[in-house]
Amino acid sequence: MIDKQVSYKEALKVWVKVAIYSFGGPAGQIAVMHKILVEEKKWISENRFLHALNYCMLLPGPEAQQLATYIGWLLHKTKGGLVAGLLFILPGFISILILSILYAAYRDVGIVEAIFFGIKPAVLAIVIGAVIKIGKRALKNEVMIIMAALAFVAIFFFEVDFPYIIIVAGLTGFIGGRIWEEKFHVIKGHEAKSDQENNYFIDSYIQPVKPSIKKTVKTVLLFITLWALPLVLIALWIGTENIFFSEGLFFSKTAVVTFGGAYAVLAYIAQKAVEDYGWLKSGEMLDGLGMAESTPGPLIQVVQFVGFMGAYRLSGTMDPLLAGILASFLVTWTTFVPCFLFIFTGAPYIEYLRGNKNVTTALSGITAAVVGVVLNLGVWFAIYTLFGEVNESHSLGIRWIIPEWATINIPSLVIGLIAAFVYFILKWDMLKTILVSIICGILYYFTFS
Repeated sequence: MIDKQVSYKEALKVWVKVAIYSFGGPAGQIAVMHKILVEEKKWISENRFLHALNYCMLLPGPEAQQLATYIGWLLHKTKGGLVAGLLFILPGFISILILSILYAAYRDVGIVEAIFFGIKPAVLAIVIGAVIKIGKRALKNEVMIIMAALAFVAIFFFEVDFPYIIIVAGLTGFIGGRIWEEKFHVIKGHEAKSDQENNYFIDSYIQPVKPSIKKTVKTVLLFITLWALPLVLIALWIGTENIFFSEGLFFSKTAVVTFGGAYAVLAYIAQKAVEDYGWLKSGEMLDGLGMAESTPGPLIQVVQFVGFMGAYRLSGTMDPLLAGILASFLVTWTTFVPCFLFIFTGAPYIEYLRGNKNVTTALSGITAAVVGVVLNLGVWFAIYTLFGEVNESHSLGIRWIIPEWATINIPSLVIGLIAAFVYFILKWDMLKTILVSIICGILYYFTFS
């Protein structure tokens, strides 16, 4: 049994470190938190980490940011969750704001394009590594492996929506746990805590308390009020026929449908932003996605770029840069306030039910399915990173994604192999791997382009 307390000051330092290292999309970010919080700091055990992750996977919004908020809440309640969640967002917000200003005002993006060119192969290597790590933790037996494989096939070949995969996986885990418990009860609850788990702070000191309905209602009302407050103020100040109200309302809606992470909703946002609202020009969404991929923080932070460009173009009598900056704050607010709402209202119940076998077997099934979904993202990302042309066709209800082998991007492949070598063989950390890839991208871009 450990006897060391985790101080708020110590936790703050660690959340800053997590935020700085939060590259590589959700898979890479979750891997970073696992390495720091489970392996290095031993603040939370494997089982409890996966239990929290399962819940965050169920929610709309960025699961890695919500996982940080959840664990911060476990450590130091509401203030801990707020600090962990906000710090996770802050580096990406600042980075994308600066890049958006440069992009909109100067259009001198040569160095930015070079960085994007180098960083994508590195992110690919990191995502592949994260899939392997998460798979080793979650796929404990052949049943879990089969569920992950079926989830991959469903989303990659049949384009089944992520929420449906989660629902089926949860029901399968729930029913399977009652029939074949030893295969489905992969993630144990607090009733099965081992001696080894006594070495983790949260498992030793943070025990679930029966949630309060009264407190839950207060939390819901508070965060819904905070969520709606900017829109109410804008409507009262300048009305509803303006770019700020339109963006605030639109991204409030997308915040509750982003199941499956950023990629699940980016196509919808891009279509609306270009065709319906005129916030972006064709192709600019890819530039914004490149910014989000190459900066720390959640990929869904790309909505900040969309909001900035929309307000910059449709600022009316306001200074365009000022409008873009204000829109960046507004869009980030309406996107992430719901994340805190979901964690602070749901986490107490999820923790209280952690020992319930029906809940844990359902969540074990969901975790296995999520491995397949993340693998789908890795494969999709690899194809579109390494090939210039990709043909997509449908037959018998099956989607086929076939790259044109003649269009393989040799420089990206070489940079990817270098990134894989330093990451997997030399065991360099993510920041060093990304830095090496950025340098390679810049050298290639300005030497041969």
